[in-house]
This record gives sequence, C-alpha cells and structure tokens, in this order.
Amino acid sequence: MFSVFSSYPTSLVFLSIVVAAALCIALTGPWIKLLRRDNIGQQVIGGKPVIKVDAQLGGVMILLAATITMLLLAPWRAELALLLIATLLTGLLGFVDDFSKVREANTVGVSPRAKLIVQFLISIVFCLLAVNWLGIAPTIKFPFLPVIDLGVLTTTINGFDIPWLYVIFVSILLAGMSNAVNLTDGLDGLAAGTVMVVLIVMAMIAYRLDMLDASIFGGALAGACIGFLWYNAHPADIFMGDTGSLALGTAIGCMAVVTKTELVSLIIGGLFVVEALSVMIQVFHYKRTHERVFLMAPLHHHFEKKGWSEIKVVLRFWIISGSLAVLGFFLYFTDALLNL
Repeated sequence: MFSVFSSYPTSLVFLSIVVAAALCIALTGPWIKLLRRDNIGQQVIGGKPVIKVDAQLGGVMILLAATITMLLLAPWRAELALLLIATLLTGLLGFVDDFSKVREANTVGVSPRAKLIVQFLISIVFCLLAVNWLGIAPTIKFPFLPVIDLGVLTTTINGFDIPWLYVIFVSILLAGMSNAVNLTDGLDGLAAGTVMVVLIVMAMIAYRLDMLDASIFGGALAGACIGFLWYNAHPADIFMGDTGSLALGTAIGCMAVVTKTELVSLIIGGLFVVEALSVMIQVFHYKRTHERVFLMAPLHHHFEKKGWSEIKVVLRFWIISGSLAVLGFFLYFTDALLNL
C-alpha cells in the first residue's frame, strides 16, 4: 500500500493514525471478550476476586494494531526496523511481566531489577545500532545552547564505534522514559491520552526532518492509543499494562534519539518526567525523614487523595501534557528556524 501513497507523504502519516486507531478499536473488543471468557488471571482470596490481571493485557492490541499499520503503510527501511524492534522487545518484556502475573495469579511479576537490566540491554543495543547503522551523531543539544559532544570517549573496534558517554546517556533516557510512562499508567485513559499527544508531536518533528519512517512510526502508535482509549476511557474495560506502557515509553525515547531531540523530549514528555520525579522525591524523602512530601505517589494519586475525581485528574493532566508538548515543539522549531 505504501507505493500507492508514496507521492503523498503527508497523507501517509495521517492515514497511519486513522488506520491504527480503527484497527485497535476492531481488535481490542474481541480481545476483551476472549480474556473475560477464559477468566484469565483472576486472583481469588477468601472466595472473592480481588484482581483481574487480564485487564492489564491491553498493550498487546496497541502494539499489534500499530505494527500492522506500519506493515501496510511504511516504506520499511533500517530506521523503522530499528525503532519497531526496540519497541516490540520492550513490549515483550512487559508482556512477560503481565503474563507472569496471569500465570501465577499475583501482582509481583518480573522483579524490578530484572526488568531494569533488560531495559538497559535493549537501550544499549539500540544506541549502538543507531550510531553505527543509522549514522546518528553521538551529540545532544538543547535549543539556543551549544551542541554537547558525547562522542569524545569513543572506542572503535573493526569500524564499529562505541561512544561510551552517549551510550550511557541514551540508556538512561530510554529506560527512564519507559518507566516514567509505566508510572503514569495509573488512571483510566491517563497514559494512553498523554502518550498519544507526545507521539503526535514527535511524529510532526520527524516529518519536518524528512524522516517519513519515524513519522509513520509515531503516527501509528499515536493512532493505536486513540483506538485504545475507546475501551480505556473511564470507566475502563481494559488497561495497557506493562506491555503497553513500557513499550510506548521506549518508543518515545527511541524517536527522540533518531530525531536528535533527546533533551527537548524531556519537555515534550514533561508530564512523564514529573510523574517519575514525584516517586523519586517521595521515596528519598520518606527514607530520610519517614514523612511524605505527597499524599501518595505518583503525582496523579496525590490529587486523587486531595479529592479530585479521577476524570478531573485525567483531563487536567491531558491539558498539562499537551501544553508541555506544544512548548517543546515550539522550542524545537524556533531553534531550527534560527539555524536556517
């Protein structure tokens, strides 16, 4: 199908959003029925069901809908392959975690340490392939500031470059963004809505850079999030779980690397950064003083404890996420225009 629309790249990006949204709506409904029919993962304590782990498997449909869309619409070059493989591998890690909860009927899943190790391994391999396969420069830049070269400590083995500082930075960025989105996935529609906004902005930046593969990648995942919201809006029928949240966070980080918006992405995805920081601050302060900074962390639960309804928290966090995404978008393009 790519060849049909290849002369109209803008339409391809918009079409990727629409197709992925429609596919996710079409696939998620039967998926929910299947999970409910088989009663997968229901933990029973004292004769009462206390957790429905099957509700955490919605991320499977997000990734499936987006992948099918890319297969139909994208040109399939090295850039897209690397982005998708990193995302799906992280999604697989999340699926193992979600499915282990289903199999064992508990809420533990894969240990946090094991998940973090795998996330860093995926991030390291992605970074090295991005640098050597896609020619991504081991540099970072924030609008209006000089470029920082993180390739100053580089080891070259048989023509394969290992920029140590950049690898460390990218690994922290990808693992951090992945876990930050995972922390945000705590209320009906919160993660899906905010990730959708961020990915649309990242897709627009990729399109501006003539990176059609990355733009379709971002558009397809954003569209899948739109379709997922059909079932995830309050009151939610299904949640994305680690399968979706870890993968989507990694996707945002990977897009930041290929579009060279590593630092700007921290503003575009600023809500996720704030959510993660709220947990870090809470844990650090409590260990030192045995007192809490927030009524509950992550931050969205703090406002719930203050009496905000779930819908109010979600809508206001969508507004904040959208505002931060627009700010990051503005900073990027202002700097790009000034450098023309």
